[in-house]
Amino acid sequence: MTTSIPWLTPEDPFPPAAASWGADTPMPGLLAAGGALDVPHLVAAYGQGIFPWFSEGQPILWWSTAPRMVLPLAEFRLHHSLRKTLRRFRASHSCELRIDSDFSAVIHACANTPREGQSGTWIVPRMVQAYEALHRAGFAHSVETWVDGRLVGGLYCVALGRAVFGESMFAHASDASKIALAALVGLCRREDVALIDCQQNTAHLASLGAREIEREVFLTHVARARTQPVMDWRFAPECWDELLPGDRP
Repeated sequence: MTTSIPWLTPEDPFPPAAASWGADTPMPGLLAAGGALDVPHLVAAYGQGIFPWFSEGQPILWWSTAPRMVLPLAEFRLHHSLRKTLRRFRASHSCELRIDSDFSAVIHACANTPREGQSGTWIVPRMVQAYEALHRAGFAHSVETWVDGRLVGGLYCVALGRAVFGESMFAHASDASKIALAALVGLCRREDVALIDCQQNTAHLASLGAREIEREVFLTHVARARTQPVMDWRFAPECWDELLPGDRP
C-alpha cells in the first residue's frame, strides 16, 4: 500500500487521475498535493476529472474519486413536494431565478454552510479567491434563488464546454437550494448536457437521482464534453419546461 503522494510544483503536470489512492488507503481518491490554485491549474484539473479539496492549514490537495458520484440528468428525481414548490416559484412575481448575478455572495454563503457530514468548511478563503477568479474567467457560475429581492439560496459550479461540475450549495429558506439545483438541471437539459459531476456520494444527492459510475466512464464523458461548445449560461423561462412540461404559469 502506498504511503506517499506526489508533491507538485507549479510547473508540474497532474498525475493521471487513475493514480489516486485506492479504497484500501487512508485517504481514498487523493491524487497529489501542492502545485498552484490559479485559473490555468483549475481548468487543467477539471479537464482531467481532478478537483481540489483541503482544509485551512493544509496544502492544496487534489482528488480523483473512484467511483465517481454523478447526477445523470435523465434520472433527476423531481419529487412531488419539490414539483409543487417549483410551480409556486415559477408563478410568483416575487420569485426569480438568476445566473451569475452575485457569484461572490453565493460562494461566501456556501463557505458558511458545511457539507453533509462535515463539521467545518473546505471552502477556505484561498478557495474562495481561486473560484472568484475562475468565475471572472468564465469557467465558474452561480445559480441563484431570489425571493422579494433577496438571495435566499443557490449553488456554484464549474463548466468546461458541456462538462459541468457541481461544487456546493446553500439555503437560507426552505427548498431554496433545491430550486437552484432543479433550475441547473433544466438549463443543462436544454443545453444537451448529459450529467452533472457531484464528486462524492451523499444521501441527499442520491435521493435526487445521483449515483456512482466507474471513474473511467466519467473521464471519458469529461474528455468528450469539455470540447463541445460552451453552454449559454442564461436562464430562460423555457428552462422550467424541461422539468414542468406543459405547465405554464
